[in-house]
Amino acid sequence: MYAQSYLIMNYSRIINVSCILIGGVIAIYAQAEEQQNTYLLMGGIVLLMFGIYRTSRNIPSKYDKQEEETFVKSEEVDED
Repeated sequence: MYAQSYLIMNYSRIINVSCILIGGVIAIYAQAEEQQNTYLLMGGIVLLMFGIYRTSRNIPSKYDKQEEETFVKSEEVDED
């Protein structure tokens, strides 16, 4: 079970990194030509952003952390 989820996660990382690298190379290549190919540049940027989105989707938010329990317990104050 663990090995299967590790392989899926590994394939996902390979796909993400491949999209980022290929998209970046395509975008740089399209930008470097004297006569810029707009559609090739847009395709490279879309592929780059797709890889970045897939990567950032797996990073947890820093605000989703559960509150850590402290050793100091607070008591409720009774109002008279």
